[in-house]
Amino acid sequence: MGKVYQDEGAALRDILRDGMSIAVGGFGLCGIPEHCLRVIAESGVKGLTIVSITAHVDGYGIGQLLDNGQVKKVIGSYLGENNNFAQLYITGKLEVEFNPQGTLVERMRAGGAGIAGFYTRVGVDTVVSEGKEIREFNGRRYVLETGITTDLSIIKAWKGDEEGNLVYRMTARNSNPQAAVCSKMTVAEIEEMIPTGQLDPNAIHTPGIYVQRLFKGKAFENRIERRTTRSA
Repeated sequence: MGKVYQDEGAALRDILRDGMSIAVGGFGLCGIPEHCLRVIAESGVKGLTIVSITAHVDGYGIGQLLDNGQVKKVIGSYLGENNNFAQLYITGKLEVEFNPQGTLVERMRAGGAGIAGFYTRVGVDTVVSEGKEIREFNGRRYVLETGITTDLSIIKAWKGDEEGNLVYRMTARNSNPQAAVCSKMTVAEIEEMIPTGQLDPNAIHTPGIYVQRLFKGKAFENRIERRTTRSA
């Protein structure tokens, strides 16, 4: 069977289950797998652990899953734009593991590379390093961070071919390549399907070996988290 599926429902419904862990690519609302997240919200699966830089916004993206009470834990970095997330966290209804952004994406990359853990100076002697192993190298203190692997990754790409070779556009490249490699099953939604062999090999960000399923998304939204305007 090929990797190309008719739509997001066909690509996801048979692999979703309660209690699974899901890595979500994208930065803010840019480059997020919005079609995949809609299917997960509609599926009703619960007890999910979500790995994502942000929790998106109320009622959209991961926000839908939080609104539905489907999420048990979030491993994230910047989570301040979702009011429901804040309420769930403050009231103890949601487990949260905060990570510095660079550390979080490196944990996904490391998990995909088979690296169980790595030492970094980021967060040493702050709440980030509480309870974690600290070692000294060349007179400096480093904290041990573990690699992240998940049951499923959902990502969004600008272009892709039928073998799952993917290209991301601009800010959407932030965390999608790392999320793509850290799971047992990666499902990609793409804006434009390119015939195999027509992508410049030097331009491919995620090789197809990491992608098991993909589909061409329809009607992508162009939301932003916070609109700022000024008078002319």
